[in-house]
Amino acid sequence: MSQHPVSLLILNGKNTDNDVLRSAVQQYREAGFTLHVRVTWEHGDAKRYVEEAVQLNVDTVIAAGGDGTINEVASALVQCASAQRPTLGIIPLGTANDFATSCQIPLDVEHALALALKGHATPIDIACVNDSHYFINMATGGFATRITTETPSKMKSALGGASYVLHALLRMDMLSAERCEIRGPDFQWSGDTLVIAIGNGRQAGGGQPLCPEALINDGRLQLRVLSAQELLPNMLQALFTGSENPNVIAATLPWLEIVAPDDITFNLDGEPLNANRFRIDIVPEALTCRLPPQCPLLA
Repeated sequence: MSQHPVSLLILNGKNTDNDVLRSAVQQYREAGFTLHVRVTWEHGDAKRYVEEAVQLNVDTVIAAGGDGTINEVASALVQCASAQRPTLGIIPLGTANDFATSCQIPLDVEHALALALKGHATPIDIACVNDSHYFINMATGGFATRITTETPSKMKSALGGASYVLHALLRMDMLSAERCEIRGPDFQWSGDTLVIAIGNGRQAGGGQPLCPEALINDGRLQLRVLSAQELLPNMLQALFTGSENPNVIAATLPWLEIVAPDDITFNLDGEPLNANRFRIDIVPEALTCRLPPQCPLLA
């Protein structure tokens, strides 16, 4: 009988031809690890596989894919009973890999699998939206959301994270402000905005540090709002580099509410959610995740 923890790897179906991962999985199996593999075909598969993982009493569920795959697996894990909830492992195989990159999870497949199987399990927070949706990394609304959701898949495959910036420059005709009110503990702001970023993690859009001070285990969300009151280049520079600008509104909050006269689309780690009212709560230590010891997102 194997003395190693049992794991289940959920592989995004776009990555079934990854021979390096296939070989690494086989090597660990030969070394005595019990490692189940499941492949996703459509939305909802990851949730079913997480439920199967609980039935199999696995120690770790490994999300192998991009930020959307990680989100889907993490969202399913947080809905499991805490006593039966497996630890999350991550193998970054997506276009942007924003959460994994900011956590310094290796992009090398073999090293990432080693961390996912044997790394230290660390409690981390997750954000809950309208009591029914989750994000582990970031929610973005406004111009940034339209760019990330409409960037062509072929451009993302060819250019990676840089595709989002290029597409933004090509689609300046989409630029328009959205009016909303944001409130939280001892915080209130209302006005026209081009970008709203709510971070548990720090970066989105292929490496843009929209919430550069966010931590994933401090019980807080970092809010940054780009108000529509200045020339776009100056505002984008402030938002993407973290430099000071009076038209970038920032706060650190355990929860916040956003109300708008018209529907706003928020991108939750790649999953769009459309509404005119959002309640976003941080759920402290909702999951455990296998992270490198040097992870800069830990307090």
